[in-house]
Amino acid sequence: HLSVHEAGKSDCGVKSNIKSIPGVMTIRGCAYAGSKGVVWGPIKDMIHISHGPVGCGQYSWGSRRNYYVGTTGIDTFVTLQFTSDFQEKDIVFGGDKKVTKLIDELQELFPLNRGITIQSECPIGLIGDDIEAVSREKSKEYGGKTIVPVRCEGFRGVSQSLGHHIANDAVRDWIFDKSAPEVSSTFEPTPYDVAIIGDYNIGGDAWSSRILLEEMGLRVIAQWSGDGSLAELEATPKAKLNILHCYRSMN
Repeated sequence: HLSVHEAGKSDCGVKSNIKSIPGVMTIRGCAYAGSKGVVWGPIKDMIHISHGPVGCGQYSWGSRRNYYVGTTGIDTFVTLQFTSDFQEKDIVFGGDKKVTKLIDELQELFPLNRGITIQSECPIGLIGDDIEAVSREKSKEYGGKTIVPVRCEGFRGVSQSLGHHIANDAVRDWIFDKSAPEVSSTFEPTPYDVAIIGDYNIGGDAWSSRILLEEMGLRVIAQWSGDGSLAELEATPKAKLNILHCYRSMN
Protein backbone atom coordinates (compact mmCIF):
# COMPACT_ATOMS: atom_id res chain seq x y z
CA HIS A 1 0.00 0.00 0.00
CA LEU A 2 1.10 3.59 -0.66
CA SER A 3 -0.31 6.55 1.20
CA VAL A 4 0.66 10.11 2.11
CA HIS A 5 1.64 10.76 5.71
CA GLU A 6 -0.04 13.90 7.05
CA ALA A 7 1.60 16.01 9.73
CA GLY A 8 0.07 15.50 13.16
CA LYS A 9 -1.35 12.03 12.41
CA SER A 10 0.10 8.95 14.06
CA ASP A 11 0.11 6.86 10.87
CA CYS A 12 -0.64 7.10 7.19
CA GLY A 13 -3.84 5.05 7.24
CA VAL A 14 -2.33 1.76 6.04
CA LYS A 15 -4.08 -1.22 7.62
CA SER A 16 -2.72 -4.78 7.76
CA ASN A 17 -3.41 -8.05 9.56
CA ILE A 18 -7.16 -7.55 9.38
CA LYS A 19 -9.52 -10.49 9.06
CA SER A 20 -10.48 -11.72 5.61
CA ILE A 21 -14.13 -11.38 4.64
CA PRO A 22 -15.61 -14.79 3.69
CA GLY A 23 -16.39 -14.84 -0.01
CA VAL A 24 -14.01 -11.97 -0.79
CA MET A 25 -10.63 -13.29 -1.88
CA THR A 26 -9.08 -9.96 -2.85
CA ILE A 27 -7.78 -9.23 0.67
CA ARG A 28 -5.79 -12.45 0.85
CA GLY A 29 -6.39 -16.16 0.37
CA CYS A 30 -8.83 -17.99 2.67
CA ALA A 31 -8.50 -21.41 4.32
CA TYR A 32 -9.74 -23.06 1.10
CA ALA A 33 -7.02 -21.27 -0.88
CA GLY A 34 -4.39 -22.50 1.58
CA SER A 35 -5.49 -26.11 1.24
CA LYS A 36 -6.39 -26.31 -2.44
CA GLY A 37 -3.86 -23.87 -3.82
CA VAL A 38 -0.84 -24.65 -1.66
CA VAL A 39 -0.79 -28.04 0.06
CA TRP A 40 -3.07 -30.44 -1.83
CA GLY A 41 -3.17 -28.84 -5.28
CA PRO A 42 0.46 -29.65 -6.20
CA ILE A 43 0.01 -33.39 -5.42
CA LYS A 44 0.11 -34.24 -9.08
CA ASP A 45 -1.33 -37.75 -9.43
CA MET A 46 -4.47 -37.02 -7.41
CA ILE A 47 -7.63 -35.20 -8.48
CA HIS A 48 -8.66 -32.30 -6.24
CA ILE A 49 -12.35 -31.35 -6.30
CA SER A 50 -13.37 -27.78 -5.49
CA HIS A 51 -16.62 -28.68 -3.72
CA GLY A 52 -18.94 -25.68 -3.84
CA PRO A 53 -19.76 -22.79 -6.21
CA VAL A 54 -17.63 -22.52 -9.34
CA GLY A 55 -16.03 -19.17 -8.42
CA CYS A 56 -13.57 -20.49 -5.84
CA GLY A 57 -12.28 -23.19 -8.19
CA GLN A 58 -11.90 -20.64 -10.97
CA TYR A 59 -10.04 -18.29 -8.65
CA SER A 60 -7.53 -20.97 -7.66
CA TRP A 61 -6.89 -22.13 -11.23
CA GLY A 62 -3.28 -21.74 -12.29
CA SER A 63 -2.53 -19.00 -9.77
CA ARG A 64 0.78 -20.57 -8.61
CA ARG A 65 3.83 -21.84 -10.50
CA ASN A 66 3.95 -25.29 -8.88
CA TYR A 67 6.22 -26.96 -11.44
CA TYR A 68 5.89 -30.72 -11.95
CA VAL A 69 6.81 -33.50 -14.33
CA GLY A 70 4.14 -35.68 -15.93
CA THR A 71 1.50 -36.07 -18.61
CA THR A 72 -1.78 -34.23 -18.02
CA GLY A 73 -4.75 -36.57 -17.70
CA ILE A 74 -2.53 -39.64 -17.35
CA ASP A 75 -0.35 -39.27 -14.27
CA THR A 76 -0.78 -35.56 -13.50
CA PHE A 77 -3.92 -33.48 -12.99
CA VAL A 78 -2.54 -30.21 -11.59
CA THR A 79 -3.73 -27.93 -14.40
CA LEU A 80 -7.17 -29.55 -14.64
CA GLN A 81 -9.88 -28.02 -12.46
CA PHE A 82 -12.86 -29.94 -11.10
CA THR A 83 -15.84 -28.37 -9.35
CA SER A 84 -19.20 -29.58 -8.10
CA ASP A 85 -20.64 -26.26 -9.37
CA PHE A 86 -23.01 -25.62 -6.47
CA GLN A 87 -26.31 -23.96 -7.34
CA GLU A 88 -29.05 -22.53 -5.16
CA LYS A 89 -30.95 -25.82 -5.09
CA ASP A 90 -27.84 -27.58 -3.77
CA ILE A 91 -27.76 -25.19 -0.82
CA VAL A 92 -31.37 -26.15 -0.06
CA PHE A 93 -31.22 -29.92 -0.66
CA GLY A 94 -27.55 -30.63 0.08
CA GLY A 95 -24.63 -31.52 -2.14
CA ASP A 96 -23.66 -35.02 -1.01
CA LYS A 97 -25.40 -36.68 -3.97
CA LYS A 98 -23.77 -34.24 -6.36
CA VAL A 99 -20.22 -34.90 -5.17
CA THR A 100 -20.94 -38.65 -5.15
CA LYS A 101 -21.94 -38.46 -8.82
CA LEU A 102 -18.89 -36.30 -9.54
CA ILE A 103 -16.53 -38.92 -8.09
CA ASP A 104 -18.16 -41.59 -10.27
CA GLU A 105 -17.71 -39.40 -13.36
CA LEU A 106 -14.07 -38.72 -12.51
CA GLN A 107 -13.39 -42.43 -12.11
CA GLU A 108 -14.84 -43.03 -15.55
CA LEU A 109 -13.06 -40.12 -17.25
CA PHE A 110 -9.69 -40.41 -15.48
CA PRO A 111 -9.33 -44.01 -14.26
CA LEU A 112 -5.55 -43.61 -13.78
CA ASN A 113 -5.88 -41.10 -10.94
CA ARG A 114 -4.26 -42.37 -7.74
CA GLY A 115 -6.68 -40.65 -5.38
CA ILE A 116 -9.21 -37.85 -4.89
CA THR A 117 -9.58 -35.01 -2.41
CA ILE A 118 -12.75 -33.05 -1.66
CA GLN A 119 -11.80 -29.43 -0.93
CA SER A 120 -14.82 -27.93 0.80
CA GLU A 121 -15.82 -24.31 0.17
CA CYS A 122 -17.83 -22.10 2.53
CA PRO A 123 -21.37 -23.38 1.75
CA ILE A 124 -20.39 -26.99 2.50
CA GLY A 125 -19.69 -26.22 6.15
CA LEU A 126 -22.67 -23.90 6.45
CA ILE A 127 -25.21 -26.48 5.29
CA GLY A 128 -23.49 -29.43 7.02
CA ASP A 129 -22.74 -31.75 4.10
CA ASP A 130 -21.19 -35.02 5.32
CA ILE A 131 -18.16 -35.24 3.00
CA GLU A 132 -16.49 -37.69 5.39
CA ALA A 133 -19.30 -40.22 4.91
CA VAL A 134 -19.19 -39.77 1.14
CA SER A 135 -15.42 -40.31 1.14
CA ARG A 136 -15.65 -43.53 3.18
CA GLU A 137 -18.50 -44.87 1.05
CA LYS A 138 -16.81 -44.19 -2.30
CA SER A 139 -13.43 -45.40 -1.07
CA LYS A 140 -14.99 -48.72 -0.10
CA GLU A 141 -16.86 -48.92 -3.41
CA TYR A 142 -13.64 -48.43 -5.37
CA GLY A 143 -11.62 -51.04 -3.52
CA GLY A 144 -10.04 -48.92 -0.83
CA LYS A 145 -9.15 -46.00 -3.07
CA THR A 146 -7.72 -42.98 -1.25
CA ILE A 147 -10.46 -40.34 -1.05
CA VAL A 148 -9.78 -37.51 1.38
CA PRO A 149 -12.36 -35.03 2.74
CA VAL A 150 -10.76 -31.69 3.62
CA ARG A 151 -12.71 -29.30 5.88
CA CYS A 152 -11.05 -26.16 4.52
CA GLU A 153 -14.10 -23.88 4.27
CA GLY A 154 -12.93 -20.32 3.72
CA PHE A 155 -14.60 -18.91 6.84
CA ARG A 156 -12.50 -21.11 9.16
CA GLY A 157 -9.50 -18.79 9.39
CA VAL A 158 -8.42 -15.18 9.01
CA SER A 159 -6.01 -16.16 6.24
CA GLN A 160 -4.92 -19.09 4.12
CA SER A 161 -2.41 -20.20 6.78
CA LEU A 162 -5.02 -22.16 8.74
CA GLY A 163 -5.94 -23.86 5.46
CA HIS A 164 -2.37 -25.15 5.23
CA HIS A 165 -2.67 -26.73 8.67
CA ILE A 166 -6.14 -28.17 8.01
CA ALA A 167 -4.77 -29.77 4.83
CA ASN A 168 -1.81 -31.24 6.72
CA ASP A 169 -4.12 -32.63 9.39
CA ALA A 170 -6.08 -34.33 6.60
CA VAL A 171 -2.85 -35.97 5.37
CA ARG A 172 -2.21 -37.25 8.89
CA ASP A 173 -5.74 -38.56 9.43
CA TRP A 174 -6.56 -39.94 5.97
CA ILE A 175 -3.15 -40.92 4.54
CA PHE A 176 -0.82 -41.78 7.43
CA ASP A 177 -3.47 -43.45 9.57
CA LYS A 178 -4.81 -45.49 6.69
CA SER A 179 -3.17 -48.90 6.55
CA ALA A 180 -1.14 -49.23 3.37
CA PRO A 181 0.49 -52.68 3.33
CA GLU A 182 1.59 -52.22 -0.28
CA VAL A 183 3.83 -49.35 0.83
CA SER A 184 5.48 -51.48 3.51
CA SER A 185 6.04 -54.34 1.09
CA THR A 186 7.55 -52.26 -1.74
CA PHE A 187 9.45 -49.60 0.21
CA GLU A 188 13.03 -50.49 1.12
CA PRO A 189 14.39 -47.98 3.67
CA THR A 190 17.98 -46.76 3.88
CA PRO A 191 19.76 -44.88 6.70
CA TYR A 192 19.84 -41.77 4.51
CA ASP A 193 16.14 -41.25 3.76
CA VAL A 194 14.91 -37.66 4.12
CA ALA A 195 11.71 -35.79 3.23
CA ILE A 196 11.54 -32.19 2.04
CA ILE A 197 8.35 -30.74 3.52
CA GLY A 198 6.83 -27.29 3.30
CA ASP A 199 8.20 -26.70 -0.23
CA TYR A 200 5.80 -26.25 -3.12
CA ASN A 201 8.30 -26.10 -6.01
CA ILE A 202 7.40 -22.53 -6.91
CA GLY A 203 9.43 -21.98 -10.05
CA GLY A 204 11.34 -25.22 -9.44
CA ASP A 205 13.06 -24.38 -6.14
CA ALA A 206 12.36 -27.79 -4.58
CA TRP A 207 14.18 -29.44 -7.47
CA SER A 208 17.29 -27.40 -6.61
CA SER A 209 17.09 -28.43 -2.94
CA ARG A 210 16.62 -32.06 -3.93
CA ILE A 211 19.68 -32.04 -6.21
CA LEU A 212 21.88 -30.61 -3.44
CA LEU A 213 20.66 -33.13 -0.87
CA GLU A 214 21.15 -36.07 -3.22
CA GLU A 215 24.65 -34.91 -4.14
CA MET A 216 25.41 -34.98 -0.39
CA GLY A 217 24.51 -38.67 -0.39
CA LEU A 218 21.00 -38.42 1.06
CA ARG A 219 17.94 -40.03 -0.55
CA VAL A 220 14.89 -37.79 -0.87
CA ILE A 221 11.89 -40.09 -0.54
CA ALA A 222 9.20 -37.39 -0.47
CA GLN A 223 8.64 -33.81 -1.57
CA TRP A 224 5.78 -31.89 0.07
CA SER A 225 4.04 -31.06 -2.00
CA GLY A 226 5.48 -29.50 -5.16
CA ASP A 227 5.95 -32.20 -7.82
CA GLY A 228 4.71 -34.59 -5.13
CA SER A 229 2.70 -37.79 -5.40
CA LEU A 230 0.42 -39.89 -3.22
CA ALA A 231 3.12 -42.56 -2.96
CA GLU A 232 5.52 -39.96 -1.54
CA LEU A 233 2.93 -38.87 1.03
CA GLU A 234 2.51 -42.50 2.09
CA ALA A 235 6.27 -43.05 2.31
CA THR A 236 6.97 -39.96 4.43
CA PRO A 237 6.67 -41.65 7.88
CA LYS A 238 9.58 -43.91 6.80
CA ALA A 239 11.95 -40.93 6.53
CA LYS A 240 14.81 -40.65 9.02
CA LEU A 241 14.65 -36.84 8.89
CA ASN A 242 12.13 -34.21 7.82
CA ILE A 243 13.72 -31.11 6.33
CA LEU A 244 11.30 -28.25 6.85
CA HIS A 245 11.29 -25.34 4.45
CA CYS A 246 8.24 -23.26 5.32
CA TYR A 247 6.83 -23.66 8.83
CA ARG A 248 3.86 -21.40 8.08
CA SER A 249 2.57 -23.90 5.57
CA MET A 250 3.44 -27.20 7.24
CA ASN A 251 2.64 -28.79 10.60
